[in-house]
Amino acid sequence: MTKDRTRGKSDIRRWQQYLADERAEAAVYRDLAGRRTGEEREILLALAEAEGRHEAHWRDLLGEQVGAPRRGAPRTRLLGFLARRFGSVFVLALAQRAEARSPYDADADATDAMAADERIHEEVVRGLAARGRMRLSGTFRAAVFGVNDGLVSNLALVLGIGATGVPAATIMFTGIAGLLAGALSMGAGEYVSVRSQRELLEASTPNPDARSALPHLDLAANELTLVYRARGMSPEEAEKHADEVLRTVAIATGGMDLSAARAPAVVHDEHEAIGTGMGAAVSSFLFFASGALLPVLPYLFGLSGVAAIVVAAVLVGIALLITGAIVGLLSGGPPLKRALRQLAIGFGAAGVTYVLGLLFNTSIG
Repeated sequence: MTKDRTRGKSDIRRWQQYLADERAEAAVYRDLAGRRTGEEREILLALAEAEGRHEAHWRDLLGEQVGAPRRGAPRTRLLGFLARRFGSVFVLALAQRAEARSPYDADADATDAMAADERIHEEVVRGLAARGRMRLSGTFRAAVFGVNDGLVSNLALVLGIGATGVPAATIMFTGIAGLLAGALSMGAGEYVSVRSQRELLEASTPNPDARSALPHLDLAANELTLVYRARGMSPEEAEKHADEVLRTVAIATGGMDLSAARAPAVVHDEHEAIGTGMGAAVSSFLFFASGALLPVLPYLFGLSGVAAIVVAAVLVGIALLITGAIVGLLSGGPPLKRALRQLAIGFGAAGVTYVLGLLFNTSIG
């Protein structure tokens, strides 16, 4: 049931735009579903069906004034373009933000059910996007950290050394040395860090050999309950679960895997989120090197003095804005805000070293 409404020209235009947006959003979900299988495909098709119900609502309101098909909002058309060509977690992150901006809560012509649908759709898309974020978060974390560290540290190094008044060739070789040293250090550090974290998690994984002890447990003491309590179950849940396991063992002494409690699934997800040590190391090395290369490029092409500093700062600034926006999109946050934050942090750090270089040059002079 819709709220009270009057049918003016502005209403007609608004309803027609809503109709176009719903059509476009349904197409986005269908396109995404076409690139997936199994449960994710079913969920995306169900979202498309829900958008179809919303489309029918606006079509009923418009009646004979539906008019010629209109184009959806620019951001929805962009989503459709990306969904048809990529179908990645980036598209889901954008779709999550689009669902969060639904105007139906404040629109008198949308039903309460439609407004509620849009809020729930945001959570559904958030869940789908979270799966993708989980799959890439380990390597992506290393990549983002690597490229930003390369951009900021080498820009700071180049600007700091350049401000002392040394020749351009010295600045260039200093920047290249910083690139290689930083990339190798980042790669080695990420490998050790990720491997150590995975080893800690593996130490918490239940030992499958422990199931051989099940047939010999003291049924009266039932120490199996302690296993499940240690994994987070309440005493009552642990006792019930242990009784079931022991009854199964009594019927067939084939044993039962102690990993049947809830912990192993969590451990698996944590392993997936962390990524592999080699993947993180390679990502850190390559992305640090690519970021650290930008501040050196002007000197490699023969620039020097203020011109080289300005070009290096511009290149690094653009890269910082891009990486900040990407992080914002993937995290579901505002891309512009994250991009500007990244830029401010990077230029702040580089600015400090440049000022120190100027002071050092002045003291020597």
